[in-house]
Amino acid sequence: MININSIQVEIDAGYLYQLLAEKEADPAIAGIFREMSDIEYGHAKAFMAKNGMPIDKMPKPSGRAKTLAKIGKIMGYDYILGVLLDTEKRLSANIQTARKTHASEASLSDTAHVSILKNILHQSPNIAGAQLARFEKRHKSVGGNALRAAVLGGNDGLVSNFSLVMGVAGASTGQSTVLLTGIAGLLAGALSMALGEWISVKSSQELYENQMQLEMDELESNPEGEERELALIYRSKGIPEDQAKTMAADIIKDKAKAHDVLIKEELGINAEELKGSAMEAAIASFVLFSVGAIIPVLPFFFIGGFEAIALCVGLSAIGLFIIGAAITLFTGKSIWYSGFRQVLFGLLAAAITFGIGKLIGVSVLG
Repeated sequence: MININSIQVEIDAGYLYQLLAEKEADPAIAGIFREMSDIEYGHAKAFMAKNGMPIDKMPKPSGRAKTLAKIGKIMGYDYILGVLLDTEKRLSANIQTARKTHASEASLSDTAHVSILKNILHQSPNIAGAQLARFEKRHKSVGGNALRAAVLGGNDGLVSNFSLVMGVAGASTGQSTVLLTGIAGLLAGALSMALGEWISVKSSQELYENQMQLEMDELESNPEGEERELALIYRSKGIPEDQAKTMAADIIKDKAKAHDVLIKEELGINAEELKGSAMEAAIASFVLFSVGAIIPVLPFFFIGGFEAIALCVGLSAIGLFIIGAAITLFTGKSIWYSGFRQVLFGLLAAAITFGIGKLIGVSVLG
């Protein structure tokens, strides 16, 4: 029997691909999304038939899928494409792991829908080389990274400062001491995250600038050789020779576009990502960490003692549950499972630091 959750995953994917098709300006790419939607819904119907479920009773898209659609409306629909590709890669990996565990034979379907999507793109006569290059650049640069960074940044701030505040609360009787420590922890952590992000972005930019310039020099001095090289790269991916040559010739006409494709294919560099501002990344990291870190500190602005600790635990638990629920946008797990798991681990970390603080100092409850 097929897991009911598998049917819902297919329905959700079909719904989201259809949404992408409706929002896509390029007719050829929109057609790809519609075809993927049909494939997903076809899988759902096949699973339902195997389970003895009537096809006309197909479940509606889940709350998770509808939430993703709303987020896509705000953040851009490329975000949805990124989440779909992430999900399909994860499902493919899970299938292959399960086959190894049970020593079962591999299947063509194990490569999942991400391979189907790529095959449709490569084999469709209506997809020009320039369109393929644009799509490849889009799906490489998305993947839900913005929202994932926000969720994980908030989680880091909340868990680390919650643990710090509880540790000091266990050792101190003073409201001002806990408050000062919490604010210091927030600033120290946020500044550290911001500096780390700035260094990461800046160093990545500097690391690849020289290689990118060398690639541009080669493109300007020997465009014919670079065109042949690009055609060979596409042929190595299984694209027929004539189509690979056509794609390469189409791309090489635009020097800037050809440079972007070559550095991606040869060097593995996404030029769009390198255009990001190091300062913007640092500020975003600072803000995301601070949002989570301020939650456990809030009660100590107004009250102290046991009441502040209780409220701190309550607010932090709510924050942890929300973060756990947000993580399900990437994992597809149950909101309750993911949310309570996050709460459990966060409270456990805070309890350990509170206990250590109580052992080495004077308990706030004393």
